[in-house]
Amino acid sequence: MYIADSATVSEAASIGEGTKIWDLAQVREGAVLGSNCTVGRGAYIGSGVSIGKNSKIQNDALIYEPAVLGDGVFVGPAVVLTNDTYPRAINADGTQKSAGDWTPTGVIIGEGAAIGARAVCVAPVRIGRWATVAAGAVVTKDVADFALVVGVPARQIGWVGKSGRPLAQDGELWICPQSGDRYRETAEGLTEEHQ
Repeated sequence: MYIADSATVSEAASIGEGTKIWDLAQVREGAVLGSNCTVGRGAYIGSGVSIGKNSKIQNDALIYEPAVLGDGVFVGPAVVLTNDTYPRAINADGTQKSAGDWTPTGVIIGEGAAIGARAVCVAPVRIGRWATVAAGAVVTKDVADFALVVGVPARQIGWVGKSGRPLAQDGELWICPQSGDRYRETAEGLTEEHQ
């Protein structure tokens, strides 16, 4: 494990073996980071956030509680995972909001998914396994496994395989141009064809 001198990591956080936390990053109490993760410069990991092994959180990403990230998730630079569905600084009576005045809602990201630079995921949403959210996208609804989404608001424009490459359609199948892996589209989404 490596923690840069300028990083702030709570003693009540759990940091996995081989994880690296770089300059000016902050990891709050109750956060759980799996083994071999990377947390980039200036990133923020909120209280109770859970991040699976082999995940990469790039510089200046903001991961607010109670987000849950699966194994092998990539979060690009300056990504924001929100946690307040109806944000306000004050209550309707003008008093300042406190922790007891709202209930945090989280973003859930499945195994192997990638969130591009400066994307925003507005909680509560679920990003499916191996999905890709393009840079700058604003995600306001759930993203299917293997889906490729772009834009504001984010919309699906295709499918990606585990390599991250867009899949090419071949009849009823979708094929990864890099690995040759095959996928079948159903009403529920994309499933892997086992050869």
